Amino acid sequence: MDFAQLKQLLEKHGQQQLIAFWNEISEDERENLASQIQKIDFNRIDELIKEYVLKKPETDIPDDLTPAPFFPLIPDNEGLKSYYEVAKQTGADIIRQGKVACLTVAGGQGTRLGFDGPKGTYPIGPVSGKSLFAYFAEGIARNQEKYSTRIPWYIMTSVVNNAQTVEFFEQNNYFGLDKQQVFFFVQGTMPAVGYDGKILLASKSSLALSPDGHGGTLWALRQSGALDKMKNEGTQFLSYFQVDNPLVAVVDPLFIGLHALEKSQMSAIMLPKTGPFEKLGNFCVSKNRTCIIEYSDLPESLAESRNPDGSLKFLAGSPAIHVISTSFIEKLTDNGKPALPWHRADKKVPFVDSNGALIKPETPNAVKLESFIFDALPLAEKTMILEADRNESFGPTKNATGVDSAESCREMLIARDKRRLKAANVDIANAEKVEIAPRIAVCDEDVEEYCRKNNISSLANMGREVYLK
Repeated sequence: MDFAQLKQLLEKHGQQQLIAFWNEISEDERENLASQIQKIDFNRIDELIKEYVLKKPETDIPDDLTPAPFFPLIPDNEGLKSYYEVAKQTGADIIRQGKVACLTVAGGQGTRLGFDGPKGTYPIGPVSGKSLFAYFAEGIARNQEKYSTRIPWYIMTSVVNNAQTVEFFEQNNYFGLDKQQVFFFVQGTMPAVGYDGKILLASKSSLALSPDGHGGTLWALRQSGALDKMKNEGTQFLSYFQVDNPLVAVVDPLFIGLHALEKSQMSAIMLPKTGPFEKLGNFCVSKNRTCIIEYSDLPESLAESRNPDGSLKFLAGSPAIHVISTSFIEKLTDNGKPALPWHRADKKVPFVDSNGALIKPETPNAVKLESFIFDALPLAEKTMILEADRNESFGPTKNATGVDSAESCREMLIARDKRRLKAANVDIANAEKVEIAPRIAVCDEDVEEYCRKNNISSLANMGREVYLK
């Protein structure tokens, strides 16, 4: 597309400001800008701007919302206990047969952590200082050893951090994994749009682009060739988790087994909410389909409603941990992008003004549009939700200190590992910080076996900081 065609396209859609500095940029920069512009579906963007930018969309809350059913953490009868045992064995067999891959969403930067780099490279180990990526890699390696199998690992990066992420894995020799089993693919982007409906420029030669949300994972899997790769390798189930949660089980036999036995297309872990307004999405049912209503959208009357025993009716909160059947993703992406709704986020987006000056706004000035993976739940004919123990499976690393922080996550990792050692009848003595490498243990049974084989009955002579590896 030459300049005249580019200009005609932009004028047609009222976005000619995007080439305002054409005569001031180099040939390479022109090619980059033209490429970015040509990737935009302007007819669709026009609709989205009208619907999500020029007016604030009202969230339509269904009037038939009911709490979503879930399998409890601890089976409450013998029949369910037996079913869990069958499910756990089924899941183990599925993992052993090489039908499971891990999928990590890792497109974010460590900005909120005060860290310069991809979030997955952040050092989270309480004693070792090992990175988030290392935690997952070691967990995958341990499970491969346990089940005598190969577990592919798909990592969704972003245009911002892909190169740094790949370089980090290269520098760390893929943490002992086979390089061929790790597949990086890049998340899609959407242009940031000012409140006047104009797409913003980040520089004279580049649009202000941002990741299109974790809902973009599904289409990115298709576009990148990852889905084809999965099909060729026999992968049928994806264990989906986000990069900021090192407590997550990279593969969970019970979760995977229940997903398979229930013939679910997309399953989810749920955590009992600590209160009616905790910032977790709420698992609900509407029109016989599972859905998630964001914490900010659930009406107060529903959020505060309680059962006769005093427990919250809408108890189930989402930590964004899923098992997804690859056949479901194929179905959703066969004829183009999945029909997931967009969500508006008001942000402070730096931009180049009409004079070419870079402006860094102090208040929100633009809209970023994102799609969310959980919006695929209502598209599934069958879903399954399993309760998990928050202290064992969810330690989000979003902030440097305080709630959902690196600080609180490290405390949770220490507490979990201390509990595992106590369960193995190990005297933790005066150890203040304890860390067990995922490479040697991903569950209580692993810790017990490790301590028995290595004759560890006490940490008394190991100092205040103990790292078992």
